Amino acid sequence: MSSAPKTKVTIILANLGTPDQPTVPAVRRFLKQFLSDQRVIEIPKPIWQIILRLFILPFRPKRVAHAYEMVWQQDSPMREVLLNQVIEVKKALTGQYPEFELNIIPAMTYGNPGIDSALNRLSQDIPDHIILLPLFPQYSATSTAPLYDALAKWILTQRNLPGLSIIRDYYQHPAFIQALAQSVRDYQTVHGQPEKLLMSFHGIPQPYADKGDPYAERCRVTAQLLADALGLSGEQWAISFQSRFGKQEWVKPYTDALLEEWGKQGVKSVQVMSPAFSADCLETLEELALQNAEIFQSAGGGEYAYIPALNCRPDHIALLSTLLRANLDGLKQTFAH
Repeated sequence: MSSAPKTKVTIILANLGTPDQPTVPAVRRFLKQFLSDQRVIEIPKPIWQIILRLFILPFRPKRVAHAYEMVWQQDSPMREVLLNQVIEVKKALTGQYPEFELNIIPAMTYGNPGIDSALNRLSQDIPDHIILLPLFPQYSATSTAPLYDALAKWILTQRNLPGLSIIRDYYQHPAFIQALAQSVRDYQTVHGQPEKLLMSFHGIPQPYADKGDPYAERCRVTAQLLADALGLSGEQWAISFQSRFGKQEWVKPYTDALLEEWGKQGVKSVQVMSPAFSADCLETLEELALQNAEIFQSAGGGEYAYIPALNCRPDHIALLSTLLRANLDGLKQTFAH
């Protein structure tokens, strides 16, 4: 008597995206795709496409490509980390669910490996269930929602649909807060404790928050929980938002403005971290670690250091695995033979 076939479960670990190479043409292709997404830029499409094609794509890629050159190694840092995270999560989950045929794959909203390509490949051998884990600790319509959009678009093309689970975010998960806190402790064991710890999150335009995007509030919750876990007083830490783009007002306080102010006040030492990023990338390694160090020190500030993202730390992999196990354990009940 033949046994029932194993239930096929595909897990997608997804991050934002990166160019294929640190070159002007590759960066232009990436920026065109990224900045054409109306989840990212909410200006009416016809107007925005004129601005994008005439005023941004002819000029910005050169500057961005130069920045990528400064942080690029064998590959883009974000893609390198994502591929390694997939390997480590596979190791953590392999063998724990013998009833499932587990397939864990990487994807990015923009660039390669693209989410659309990943889903199209799944069309050739539809799994029984898909679990999508966006690697954005705090949900935002500008980062997480485009992955929902990609999945929704793919669904419309399928007849035999799998079960679907999306892990929306994990901004206040105890294991996430503890992993962040431990990364700070580990860094400070070697480099000492600074006068100020700055938790810098990627920004969004203020009108997006006014319309109901919960991202900024989720960032504030993460920051407060982390400060509590580290036992910091109000004077020892601050929250800020980085990576502004365009002329409109963004969520405040701005990272560069706050660091300039601290520099003018003569703050002797600052350590900066970015709890919005699950992987180091251009915004952390170049903007946060280099550009903002110059702003702070040029204004009169003292020592400046960047605490790396969680990347492939064992406690980060354990957190991601915990989030996935909660879903896989539920599926065991659904697909029990």
